[in-house]
Amino acid sequence: MENVLKYYEFSEFFEDKSNAFSGNEICFTELNATHFLIFEKNKNTLNLYVSRFTQKNDIGVKPPEILELLVENYNKSLPAHRIAIRNYLG
Repeated sequence: MENVLKYYEFSEFFEDKSNAFSGNEICFTELNATHFLIFEKNKNTLNLYVSRFTQKNDIGVKPPEILELLVENYNKSLPAHRIAIRNYLG
């Protein structure tokens, strides 16, 4: 999984203080100035979201304007899960 995070240039995991992710750790990568892909680490699983924030500095601090779950319990060995990321990041 670490290879996926590095390849798509996700940030390091950090604690969500916005309560949008129940205080779990999150990491993100930028799609554009206001849209981001976010992985939420929930115990031993990762959930992948697409989100919209006013600015990058709001991630983990303020709730997102838009949050859509793309993949629950992400598994890099499943083609559909890999395609979910590629659909956004090419």
